[in-house]
Amino acid sequence: MPPHVFEEVVLPHLEAAYNYARWLTRNEAEAEDVVQDACVRAMRFLPSLRDSNARAWLFAIVRNTWYSRMSRQAGLTELMPLSGESDDPADHALDPEALLLQQHAVLRVREALDQLPVDFREVIVLREIEGLSYKEIAAVVQIPIGTVMSRLARARERLSAVLKPSALRMENVP
Repeated sequence: MPPHVFEEVVLPHLEAAYNYARWLTRNEAEAEDVVQDACVRAMRFLPSLRDSNARAWLFAIVRNTWYSRMSRQAGLTELMPLSGESDDPADHALDPEALLLQQHAVLRVREALDQLPVDFREVIVLREIEGLSYKEIAAVVQIPIGTVMSRLARARERLSAVLKPSALRMENVP
């Protein structure tokens, strides 16, 4: 397959693949390595892409690459947390107080996501952050759609439980 096919099919999804890898690894440098390895695999296996959903196909490669690296690095027990920097540009239309509250809310959600087990974290990131359908998530994670729905429900319950006490504390602040 010509190189321009890879550029047209895979490269548009590179940023999303990196974001997914970062949520999996909880480490920016490790996420870069995973995506780099995944791109090499994607280039090699591009002929195996059977449908037009290159995004879900690339996410599956990223996930498999990460699991392969983790199994090789079995001694690795603690992963670095994400930096406090936001991926999204700051909304400069907000006043300083509202911007601070928004940044605090984003930090709380990130911390809550970090507390989830990886199987819950990955499905909620794929659905709520990356916008994949249940069918696409099932293909990426290689589980039945019913399991995707179940994990999403449990992940949302856990997030709600973790975030609820924080929300109550924020309401009581004068």
